[in-house]
Parts: sequence; C-alpha cells; structure tokens
Amino acid sequence: MKPTAFLFWIFCPFLTFGQLEITSPPDFIRTIVFSDTNGPQSLPIIQMGEQLLLSFDVLNNEESDYFYRITHHNADWSKSNLAINEYLDGFDDIRISNYQNSLSTLQLYSHYWLTLPNSKTSFKKTGNYILSIYDDNDQLLFSRPFVIYQPEVKVGVVIKRSRELENINDKQVVQYVVTNPEGWQNPEQTVSTSIYQNRNLDNSITGVKHQYILGKELQYRYDEETSFWGGNEYLYFENKDIRVANNAIEYVDLQDVYHSYLYTDVPRYNQTYTYNPDINGQFVTTIFNARNADIEADYSWVHFSLLGANNIGDSVIHVYGGFNDFIVNSETKMTYNSQSGVFETALYLKQGFYNYKYVVQNPDGKVDTSAVSGDYYQTENKYTVLVYYRALGGRFDSVIGFGEVSSEGISN
Repeated sequence: MKPTAFLFWIFCPFLTFGQLEITSPPDFIRTIVFSDTNGPQSLPIIQMGEQLLLSFDVLNNEESDYFYRITHHNADWSKSNLAINEYLDGFDDIRISNYQNSLSTLQLYSHYWLTLPNSKTSFKKTGNYILSIYDDNDQLLFSRPFVIYQPEVKVGVVIKRSRELENINDKQVVQYVVTNPEGWQNPEQTVSTSIYQNRNLDNSITGVKHQYILGKELQYRYDEETSFWGGNEYLYFENKDIRVANNAIEYVDLQDVYHSYLYTDVPRYNQTYTYNPDINGQFVTTIFNARNADIEADYSWVHFSLLGANNIGDSVIHVYGGFNDFIVNSETKMTYNSQSGVFETALYLKQGFYNYKYVVQNPDGKVDTSAVSGDYYQTENKYTVLVYYRALGGRFDSVIGFGEVSSEGISN
C-alpha cells in the first residue's frame, strides 16, 4: 500500500488543503458543476477575461434564494490582505437569479446557475480565489476554489518516468521551465510554483522553488521532489437512457425512482495496466434524446459493488470521483456483504457519464488511491503548473504563468 498526499475525515464537513477549507454541501444540494472554458474541473483555471460557470441542483422542492461571495487568497490558499474593492470590480453577496425547475422527472429539483464575471461582478486581480454559496439565512452551503492568471511568462512542462528503480513503473515526474522574456530579478524571493495532478487540490505539490537560473529561464529539473504516483485510469458508467442497461450497467429497476446496478468491479492493483480513456475523475450530465439535460435529466440510485479485496485489513473502501469533488464520507463508504463476498454502496446521482474509482481510507484517516486500483507509469494524467509572483514588499500573490500537459507523452 503506497503513501499518498490525500487526507480526509469521514464526518468532517471540511477538506483542509494548507490553509484552505472547502465546505461540502448539505444532502439537498446535488450535482455541483464548476467549469472553465475546458469543461468541469476540480480547480477551474481561467485567463483574465474568460468566464466561469457554476451550476447546482436543489432537491428540497423549495425555490429558495442563494447568494455568492468571493474571497481572494495567496499561493498557499491563506486569505490575502486585499480588501474586496481591490480585487473585485462591482459587488459580491449577490442573489443568484438564474434557475429553472426540472421537467418531467421523478425527482423534482431546481437547477441554479451563475456565470463569472457578470454585469455585477468582475475581477481586478489574478490569483487564487474561493467562491462561496450562502442561503438567505446567511448559512454557508458550499464553496469551490478557482484560479485566474495572466500569461506574463511561458511555462514548458514535460513528464518523465521516475529515476528511482523501485518506483520506475509506478511514478510520474513533472519537470518544467519558466521563461520570462524580460528576465528575472530576485526570483528566490518573489517566485514560487505549484503542481496539480488532474487539478485535484488534494494531490498537489506546492511552493516549489527553482533549481537553476539559465539566462531568462528558471529550471525545475527535480526528480523525487516533483514526482507523483501514477495511479490508474478511472472506471466509468453512463446512464443517459435511464431505463435501460448498457455495457457498464447490468440491470435497471424502477421503484420510487430509478435504480441502476453496475456490474461488479474487481481490484486492479495486481493486474497488468490496461489503457482505458477517461476524463480524470470528472462527470458530465447527459440524457438521451433531450433538449436540455440540465433540467430534463433525472436522478437514480447507482449501485456500486467491488469484489472483496484481500489487502485492505482494517481499512474502509469508498467510491471516489468528481461527482462530490473527491470527498470520502459516510455516503461513499462501502459495506461488506458476507453472503455475496462484495463491498456495496449506492449513490444518488443525476443522469450522465461518470468516472469513478475505489479508494481505501486507513484507520489514521489517510486515503490511499492505489490500494485497490494500483499505480502505473503509463496512466494518462493531466499535470498543471501555476507560477505565482509576489513583489518585494507586496501584499498578495498574483498568478503570472500557466502550463498544462498530459502524461501520454511520458519519456524516460
């Protein structure tokens, strides 16, 4: 069982990343989608002037009022010292006015959406941000991080196999070069970088400093210090036609709502790597033969089952994916069925195409993403490098560079 940078608590409503706390939503809020120009992401990243889209469903049959607030954060996700009027042009704490009720669905819901920037709120500064959603009683419901950058420097990224013989088949190493056309002054004090695997904040390496300066280039040629476990491709299912089975769904049952039963999965940690195209843990709402999946897609109980794994001991198995922003909790926890010899759980999900995998939470609370799925250097992962700059005596960290590459082209 391999170490990992993930840390969760089953019954805690917060995910802590450095000084970042991400609030998980209550049960009646589902299908939170936060997307940039490339689609849904765990960490949307946009260039200044581009647009973000947040959407979510409310399943409590109440057309309630919801409000958004935006805070600016430093590179380590601590809150910056900027006042609101220094990083926002306009206002936040504005009611989300866009919503529609579901159409011809067994599960009734209201679909809300928000675009940023908009006519009331726009951004003045680059940097890390958190978008928070409140109800009309001023209760925080959930929050999501995002990043705005301005491409003032160029970031070239390559992915290498590990040079450590014991991990050569398991790890991927991120190496990169940051080029400033105007040259560098005091980069040791002013520049830092962060690396994200699949834009997952819980699998990241932050605060990385350069090794060398070569002309106008900052060189980051680390091996062990910027290496990630390769993991494995995500599994998937699609229930865009909620009434029928397909190649991932064994059968469907209609009760008060639909129930979709997936074929039983098997542990993959001791198998040969098999290429399986995925969307790095994310999901997309889809529905067969409909005009607007946002309000016409229904909800169903999706039943997951995993053949008993013999390498987990006293640990707990969870279903893991972007459907709940990669959080493990009491809902994603699987229960062992001694009669069938499988771990089981069911999640209430909107129709669509979903990536998922099985992870193990150890007794100390740490989550191991490799114990069930394994680690393979061939796995396709997306790596993102962000370059932060704080002027000497400055009060906040701006984002001056962005680079992203797939590990498909990994080399020795």
